[in-house]
Amino acid sequence: IFQCRYRIMLCFEPGTSCFDANPNLCLPKTLTLAITNLVLRLWFLEGKALRSDDLLQNLPVGTSATLYFRDLGPQLGWTMVFLAEYIGPLLIYLLFYFRVPYIYNHKYTFTSSSHHVVNLACACHSFHYSKRLFETIFVHRFSNGTMPLRAIVRNCAYYWGFAAWLAYYINHPLYTPPSYGEMQVNYALIIFVLCEAGNFSIHWSLNSIKCEGAKCSRFPNPSKNPFTWLFFFVSCPNYTYEVGAWVGLSIMTQCVPGEQLPSNFVILIYLIYTV
Repeated sequence: IFQCRYRIMLCFEPGTSCFDANPNLCLPKTLTLAITNLVLRLWFLEGKALRSDDLLQNLPVGTSATLYFRDLGPQLGWTMVFLAEYIGPLLIYLLFYFRVPYIYNHKYTFTSSSHHVVNLACACHSFHYSKRLFETIFVHRFSNGTMPLRAIVRNCAYYWGFAAWLAYYINHPLYTPPSYGEMQVNYALIIFVLCEAGNFSIHWSLNSIKCEGAKCSRFPNPSKNPFTWLFFFVSCPNYTYEVGAWVGLSIMTQCVPGEQLPSNFVILIYLIYTV
């Protein structure tokens, strides 16, 4: 990280965007960095990072300014970020479901559970992440922003780690079904399916918003689809449905890791958007 080791003097015209001065910032014979790898500040260690759409004429500078930059390291686009986060849990869960060698006792290798709920939980988990992958490729619209590679490693560690933790207990040979049997499983399945449908409906509704430029300032409105009526109460109902789906899976399996997933998901969302 090259934080505050270098200073770049830029002269600019009024109305110029902070990141329009030069597509690549070059330090003589030392360093060349892509503009997506940088975060710029006007002061040495203080102040917020400048946004890519900040206009220099609106900043407290004269006809020239000293910008301090930090190298954010390797970057990946949002599509690749989501694909990396979601493909891992899908595959990791299946490894536990099929009980590949070295996970459980060798006598259980490639055996299957006699409990119907185990098969149903695998189907629900696989559907959830398959839906996420489908939405990433065909539904979501991403800006040109990127995420640092170190942040991707942290996010993948969460998604992959909790998928393994959840799958280990649900597919364990000693797993016991829920206390209230098929009634509990069926009601939980209804919750899961409704929340998954609601989550997809919100994502589709967000995709339908017409935007001008790279950013959208419009707020989505409820439509005739009843799943979108949650917009009357919360700003991001897709996360509400997401938590509801995990609650349904937790009730269905009555498994301790599953009961921790909704709260952990909320914590992860908080960390992603505040760190």
